[in-house]
Amino acid sequence: MDLSRYIRSVPDFPKPGIVFRDITPLLSDADAFRTTIETMAGMIEKSDVDVIVGIDARGFIFASAIAFKLNKGLVIARKAGKLPYKTMSMKYSLEYASHDLEMHQDSIGSGTRAVIVDDVLATGGTAKAAAALVEQLGGIVAAIIFLIEIDGLGGKKELENYNSRSLLTY
Repeated sequence: MDLSRYIRSVPDFPKPGIVFRDITPLLSDADAFRTTIETMAGMIEKSDVDVIVGIDARGFIFASAIAFKLNKGLVIARKAGKLPYKTMSMKYSLEYASHDLEMHQDSIGSGTRAVIVDDVLATGGTAKAAAALVEQLGGIVAAIIFLIEIDGLGGKKELENYNSRSLLTY
């Protein structure tokens, strides 16, 4: 199945010069969404993994479905101020903004093998912050997987020390 048919390009969103890759058509098509989850899960199903880490917010969609399919725990990495318990925080930059990413301090134990999941790899800042949080909590980043990679924004280079893969590249 050609999943790229289900990705809508929206120019000048959220600001001029940015082409936003809208995944909502993929999510609304049952076959495309199922194929996406099965393919992403297949990228890591043979890996030694304890938990799947989903990045706020669209990464949650894919991470939760993959965790369910692989019978793994789900850990969430959220924007600052969204988690109710004690957190670890890491600042990161996007191509158009900067934020803080947080995880609960007790979400990853020492030696826990984690796969980080997000929808889009652009500059790599969000995923790198999530990886740093996993490592600060004593975990091991087994892989980082994405639905989409935006080529030319440096994200792949930013994550060169990690096993990172994407289904689609633009």
